Amino acid sequence: MTAGLLRAYEVVTQLPARPDGGPRRVRRAYAGCVARVLVVDDDVTVAEVVVAYLERAGLRAEHAADGPTALEAAAARPPDAVVLDLMLPGIDGIEVCRRLRAARPGLPVLMLTARGEEEDRILGLEVGADDYVTKPFSPRELVLRVRSVLRRSLPAGGPDVTPADGHAQAPPSGTLRDGDLVLDAAAHRVLRRDQELQLTVREFDLLRWFLAHPGQVHDRETLLREVWGWEFGDRSTVTVHVRRLREKVEADPSRPTRLVTVFGVGYRWDASVPAPVQASEQASDQAEVGAS
Repeated sequence: MTAGLLRAYEVVTQLPARPDGGPRRVRRAYAGCVARVLVVDDDVTVAEVVVAYLERAGLRAEHAADGPTALEAAAARPPDAVVLDLMLPGIDGIEVCRRLRAARPGLPVLMLTARGEEEDRILGLEVGADDYVTKPFSPRELVLRVRSVLRRSLPAGGPDVTPADGHAQAPPSGTLRDGDLVLDAAAHRVLRRDQELQLTVREFDLLRWFLAHPGQVHDRETLLREVWGWEFGDRSTVTVHVRRLREKVEADPSRPTRLVTVFGVGYRWDASVPAPVQASEQASDQAEVGAS
C-alpha cells in the first residue's frame, strides 16, 4: 500500500466504531435521497478506503469484490455511478464495463487503472468508461471525480451530490441545435432526427462543448481542461471520446463532416448549413403568402 493510501486508511480506521464493533460509516443526511456509488475492486483495503471516503462525502457506497458480484449488485440495486477496477477476478473490468454500459448506456463509470496499463485504459474508454484514476491515487481526488460525473449525469431533483462546502456547480440549462441534432442540457438528452442518442456522460459534455463553440478549433489540452476539468491528463482520452462521439453523430464516422480533425491542431465542430430552398418551393411559399 502506498504511503498516501496508508494515511487515508489510517484516517478512515480511526473513525469511532459502531456499538456492534463494526466500522463507522459516516453519511450526511439530505432532505432527498442520496446518490449510490458501486465500488468494484478485489483489493479489500483499497475498497474500504474508497467506500469510507465516498460515504464521508455524503454519498452511499456499496462494495463488490469481483465482476459477477458487481453485475448482480448493479441489477438488484441500480447505482448512480460505478468506480471500477480493471483487474478483477472472474470477469475482468473491461467486460464488466461493457455489460454495464449495454444495460444502462447513461450510467457513469470511473475506472481505476495501474500505471503502465495504457492499452487497457484506452480499451476501457472505448467500451464506455467516462473517466479514469491511475493508481496510486488520492482518495479525495477520486471523490471529486465521482461528484463531477454525478453532477453531469443526474437530472434536476435527483439524488443529492452537493459537496461538503455546499458549493456545487449548477448544471447548465438550455437547448443547443445543429441541423438534425438537438441537445437539451436540462433534460440531459440528445435527439438526432427525433431519435434519442445513448451518450455517456463525457460524450454528452463533449458534444455540448462543441455545439456551444461551433467553428472554433480546440486542442486536446483545452478539451481536457474545459470538458474534463483536468489541468493535465492522458490526451488519448480525448481522442477515444471524439471517435466514439463521431460514431453517434456522423452519417459516416470514417469521413466526418461535423466533428472534424484539424491536423496538428485539434478538433472543430462545423455547423450544418441549411439546404437551399428550391425555386419551386420558394414560388409555392410566395403564392401562399399572397393568397393569405
